[in-house]
Amino acid sequence: MNSKTKILLGILVVGIILLSGCIEEEISKDFCTDDSDCVPEQCCHPTSCINKDYAPDCTGIGCTSECRKGTMDCGCGKCFCLDNKCTVVWTRNETWC
Repeated sequence: MNSKTKILLGILVVGIILLSGCIEEEISKDFCTDDSDCVPEQCCHPTSCINKDYAPDCTGIGCTSECRKGTMDCGCGKCFCLDNKCTVVWTRNETWC
């Protein structure tokens, strides 16, 4: 490899490194740093959690008031930030959960 090729290759590598800093990395929809970042992912009978910035718009959505098995209904689960991921912590101590 001659010196011109080495210089061009070096410039190319530096350019790639500089450009890579300009590209925004998409953050996972369930990424969190605090419990307050996390909300239910579904409007009704939620089964999972998501970062509040990605929460669905539940305006005008009518949900039943039943305690549906396998959901976070009626205190059967709550959203928490665990290891930087919005996660359901299931209580399962109610008979209908």
